[in-house]
Amino acid sequence: MKRLFSLVLTVVLMVSIFASGAFAANVEKDQTSEKLRVLISSTNPHAKNEAMSKYGVRWNFDNKGFTTNVTEQQFEALQKNKNLDVSLVNKVYLDRVSQSASRSAVPSDQTPWGMEAMYNDSSLQATSGGSGVRVAVLDTGTYTEHVDLAGNVEQCKDFSSNRSPILNGQCSDKNGHGTHVSGTVLANGGADGQGVYGVAPEAKLWAYKVLGNSGFGYSDDIANAIMHAADEGNSLGVHVVISMSLGSSSKDSLIADAVTYAMDNGALVVAAAGNDGPDPNTIGYPGGLADAVAVAALENVQENGNYRVADFSSRGNPNTDGDFVIGEGDVEVSAPGRAIESTWKDGAYNTISGTSMATPHISGLAAKIWAANPTMSNDALRTELQNRATANDISGGLYATSGDDIASGFGFPTVQ
Repeated sequence: MKRLFSLVLTVVLMVSIFASGAFAANVEKDQTSEKLRVLISSTNPHAKNEAMSKYGVRWNFDNKGFTTNVTEQQFEALQKNKNLDVSLVNKVYLDRVSQSASRSAVPSDQTPWGMEAMYNDSSLQATSGGSGVRVAVLDTGTYTEHVDLAGNVEQCKDFSSNRSPILNGQCSDKNGHGTHVSGTVLANGGADGQGVYGVAPEAKLWAYKVLGNSGFGYSDDIANAIMHAADEGNSLGVHVVISMSLGSSSKDSLIADAVTYAMDNGALVVAAAGNDGPDPNTIGYPGGLADAVAVAALENVQENGNYRVADFSSRGNPNTDGDFVIGEGDVEVSAPGRAIESTWKDGAYNTISGTSMATPHISGLAAKIWAANPTMSNDALRTELQNRATANDISGGLYATSGDDIASGFGFPTVQ
């Protein structure tokens, strides 16, 4: 499928967001202000074990090495060790495209235009579905006490803390992005029924914080969160959709391997295509990976009889245009992504834009379909998404044409 933007040499990830000045406040300290995140590998077992003992292990990637945090002086010393290969895990920052957001104490629309489009119902009053399915949202965390989300939260874990690789019961979101994404997937309207609705309000939320409050994280943390979600699904015997509205511009091997691991272990991975459009070949990672469903962003504008692909939405590979085959660097499907209203970090609501916002629409749809077809494999679920997209072709927007194209992929899959 396609993958988001992941620029990491050994790499850090950042949330792909378009948004509204939403991230100016509450920016946490740089996660590397005191330490550097590094990947250490070696063909010399003794040298590797010695380094692991001396510096500690954050994550162990076996033959690829292990990651740890070191001081600048330690990093310089490690580089001089001829028995070790040492590389930095680099940072990627928020991709801010639109600076216009609107916040409100109550939703302006309980079923925003994206929900109406997904359900193909302009008079939609509420959504349904997703029971029994878990959606792991890998993002900046989630405000789990939001009235529209609290009843759906099943797991809350922090993979981004330097204090510990995993902090159970902690996933606070001081950014807002992760809470917004979670709401689009499965907001349930709140106990009073006055809140906003997501695509699959009966699904359970696994809120995995992999990005810091300033909107960046490390590829090793993200890779392990992906594998953790897949393992948890198998351990509990439940279907898992992994939703990633994050990315960087180049492929990272740790994340790529983790996505393949998740697919091989029964999970469905959905990721943002990126906000670097409208030129061709601008897909980010992990969206650009063949094992991930890359999602482009639509806007609430009719063109050629259907919704239009937003100019900011990254485009795929022209060399594979029209083949209805998903390879690396392709857009797979499209969904509402501009001016999307959803839950926010302060218990209120916010309207922002990006392929980050399109991705949870598809993650929610996948959960809804899987709940209705529990014997379906993850591969069959992906095929179902593709078939529904093909049946709802998108030809509005630059490079959007009839059939499979580099802007909208197969098209826009919907509930009905």
